[in-house]
Formats: sequence, C-alpha cells, structure tokens
Amino acid sequence: MHKTIRFVLCSLLVVATASASGANKPNVLFIAVDDLRPQLGCYGHANMRTPNIDRLAKRGVVFNRSYCMVPTCGASRASLMTGVRPARNRFVSYQTRADKDAPNAVTLNTHFRSNGYYTVSNGKVFHHADDNAKGWSEPAWRPKTGSISYHRPENQALHLKRGKELGRRGRGPAYEAADAPDENYGDGMIARKAVEDLQRLSRRDEPFFLAVGFLKPHLPFVCPQKYWDLYPADSIKLPETYHRPKDAPDEAIHSFGEMRAYAGIPKKGPVSNETALNLIRGYYACVSFTDAQIGRVLDELDRLKLADDTIVVLWGDHGWNLGEHTLWCKHCCFETSMRAPLIVSAPGMQRGKITQGLTEFIDIYPSLCDLAGLEKPGHLEGRSFAPLLKNPAAKWKEFAIGRFGPGDTIRTDWHRFTEYRSRKDQPVARMLYDHDKDPDEDRNISELPVSAEAVEKLTRLLRENKGKPGKR
Repeated sequence: MHKTIRFVLCSLLVVATASASGANKPNVLFIAVDDLRPQLGCYGHANMRTPNIDRLAKRGVVFNRSYCMVPTCGASRASLMTGVRPARNRFVSYQTRADKDAPNAVTLNTHFRSNGYYTVSNGKVFHHADDNAKGWSEPAWRPKTGSISYHRPENQALHLKRGKELGRRGRGPAYEAADAPDENYGDGMIARKAVEDLQRLSRRDEPFFLAVGFLKPHLPFVCPQKYWDLYPADSIKLPETYHRPKDAPDEAIHSFGEMRAYAGIPKKGPVSNETALNLIRGYYACVSFTDAQIGRVLDELDRLKLADDTIVVLWGDHGWNLGEHTLWCKHCCFETSMRAPLIVSAPGMQRGKITQGLTEFIDIYPSLCDLAGLEKPGHLEGRSFAPLLKNPAAKWKEFAIGRFGPGDTIRTDWHRFTEYRSRKDQPVARMLYDHDKDPDEDRNISELPVSAEAVEKLTRLLRENKGKPGKR
C-alpha cells in the first residue's frame, strides 16, 4: 500500500515538474517574410513605412549584417530549418525540400516538438507545405489563395488566359493596386489565422512554436491601393547602380527569368523605365502591406500578455534586386541578394540595439536552442548568436558564406569575394568588392594587382569553409 502511494506521489511530482519546466520555457513566434530585403525603416530607410517591424526592432536587436545561405526560396529555407550549409548538390533550387536534401538532419520545428513544444505552421515556412510534416503538431496550413491574387477583373482574365496559353510561364501583370480589403489577400488570411492560433495556443499548458510565413513582397506586387498611396509615384527613383558593375563577369549577371513570366515584362532585355519605377513602387507597397499584417500578430501577442515570455524572430528568406546591377529578383551572389533582414527579440536580452556582427542564417537554429534552453543537435553547422543579444558590440564572426548556382561567395568585414566554378569544378571567374570604398559593389577589383593578396586570402578562406558536397 505504502509503495503504491509513493509511486503515485512520485508520478505526480514528475508530471508537475515536467509541467513547470514547460511553463518556464519561452514561446517562439517565428516570422518569415518572402523576398524581403532590408528595405525597412529600422535598417535606415526613412522613406519606408514599416512601423510594426520597426516596433519589433525597438524590442530587440537588429542584425545589420545578416546573410542568407542561398538566395532562392526553397534552398534558403531548407538550409535555415536544418542548420546545414548548402553545397553544389545540396539546397540548390527554389523547389528544394529539406527532407530530401538533408534526410538525416533534425529540422528546427522537429527539434522543438521533440522537446515539449506545440509546433504550428501558417503560410510559407518551408517552400513545400508537407516538407518535414512530422515536425508540426498539426498539419501545416496555407491559404487557398497564393501569392498570385489579382483583384481587378481585367487582370484576373489576363492571368487565366496566359496560364492556359503558356502554363506556369504565363501570368498576369507583375503589379496591381486594387480597392480591396487586406483579408482578401493571402497575407491578410495568414495574419487572421495567426491571431486565432495565438488565442488558442495561449490556453495550452505546453509552450508553443508558432511559425508564420508571409507571402509578400514576393511577385506579383499586388496589394490594396492604400499601401501604394504611401509611396507617391514622383517619390520613386531608379537605383544609382542601374547598370552592370564594371568588370563584372558574365557569370554574375542573370536575365531575371522569374519575372519574365509576367505580362508586360519583355521576354528579353531590360524593362522600360516606367515599368522599373512601377516595380519599385509596387515592391515598397507590398512591404508596407505585409508590415501591417505583422502588426496584427504583434498586437495580439501584446493583448494576450505573451510578449514578455516569447522569443520573436523575424527574417526574410533572402534579399531582392530592384534594378541594381541591371538585375531584378534574387538568384545572384551580390550583396543585394545575399543580405536579408533578421530581427530578434528575446526575454532578458537587449532592446532597441543594432549589431554589426556578421551572421549567417544557419546560426538561427542553434541560437533558438540556446535561448529556449534546449540541447543543440550534433549536425548543426552554425554558431549561436545569443551572445550578440546580450552584447551587440561583441567581436564576432570573421565571415559569412553563401552560394548560388556555380558561385560560392564570402562576406568579411570589408570585402565580398565570389568564385565561380565550371561543371567540372574548375575556377572560371571571380569577383571582389571593397565595401569600405565601394559599398554598392559597382566595380569588380579581383583582377587588379593591388587585390592579389586579398584574393589569395579570401579564396583560401572560402574553399576551406564552404559547404562540402554530400547528403546530410
């Protein structure tokens, strides 16, 4: 009898301890934004209307020099969610699946679920909704309407017509302003679902890991007229680097094929200046539209009094070109494609600070483990930046490495160096930009005699530390 009582009491103690342990763990709000470059007020762009992301920045730390691993959707997300570096045969395209390219890696969501978190995915987190499905406590949710959501009847008809004629390569216009409410768009639906989820997750006993993946500012740039009105047409300018960088190799320049599928975009050659200005304005408008949806989620976090117990991470999966170097979209090794926003707010950490520490997106996984008090899986290749949240001025990484296509690229304090290799893995071209003198990467100096020492050092550093081929 006494043994039975002791067993029951011990069992109750274990349950109570586990419950208390779960209650003490911070929640995680994990916000992904598709194609978001650091075109934000908190990154020094005073012309941008991003009050909600800027509000989050005041609560945490802005990573001013954070870099994606691969500037294309699927590959970037797979690398981030596994904490594994990309390589020539791993995390390559926008269609990448983490469960195929790194089948032995424990993904971020799976690791948190295995450690007592209730994990939920809304919108676009992995590129494929069913990627690593077992890592979510319930099926990943996405709105039935995707990022292509025209509201003008003539654009809807044009989109359907081109789709029938050209398949995936035929879409409606690249931008649209419409008199429609926010919730008629995919991101409005995602924000509403996230708010509802916060309400129900706040009533659960275990901590939550809520991932919210917004679709804009991905093409096409479609959003309500009121966000376009924030950016008058006469305020939009072409970038100063609206030309090919001097001495840049052909391997560095692409024809922005992703955008060629849209009506009004020529099959080859540059877009007109009028189109370019509308594209830039549409991108800005969509950034502000998504910012408003993020604000709805942050407001609910505050209303539920969860903010003080929740780690909030906001990241864009890669940068985006708005005409710089003659380029649109991503898919290149320039700073405009590799650099992406990262903002982290965590209980007990610094608030309203900016860090210049070089960080890579594979650092997010181990950092969240440290912040949540979880052990880190052995396969992780990043470095936790949790110390930067305590001391944003700390001396940090020497470099950040990424890649796209045939190019591997490294960013140090003062340089970006890229090496392009053939299919037989032989070097065929390279780029070097001095960010102290040329922050816009307007002149490739890799072949100048004065650059020989830097090229030799960076080549060695890049080759020694880039992702090695093979499955994980």
